Amino acid sequence: MTRPVTLFTGQWTDLTLEEMAKLASGWGYDGLEIACSGEHLDVWRAAEDDAYVQERLAILEKYNLKLYAISNHLKGQAICDNPIDFRHKDIVGPKVWGDGDPEGVRTRAAEEMKVTAIAARKLGVDTVVGFTGSSIWQYVAMFPLYLAIRRNVSTGI
Repeated sequence: MTRPVTLFTGQWTDLTLEEMAKLASGWGYDGLEIACSGEHLDVWRAAEDDAYVQERLAILEKYNLKLYAISNHLKGQAICDNPIDFRHKDIVGPKVWGDGDPEGVRTRAAEEMKVTAIAARKLGVDTVVGFTGSSIWQYVAMFPLYLAIRRNVSTGI
């Protein structure tokens, strides 16, 4: 019995899910772990819109791929990060960022992770991958500063 080989789409959120699925299939992957960012997966929409769920699954089926997990790393990161500041604004998106009040950001991030579980169930997967953030990231990993720097370098800002 062989294990499936899957690919996390988070590194390619500048591509559509369809473009990513086509590439992954061509590279020989068995399935995907879809990022809940970019155009790949909107968990709020997936939780409420069965047609959207079927559209996402049809893309995978078209390229003979299975869905093994969904990942909401960036929103989950804001649950326990300290401090919550300007570096989080772009990675959590406007719905979670809201007015930028740190406790509000944490509360909305936690709510989105709950919705992510609902979306996963609707997509037929029982694995949600993510982070919960950490009060020590700022000292050991330069996260999310690293993402802010990387984004500015890649966009020329």
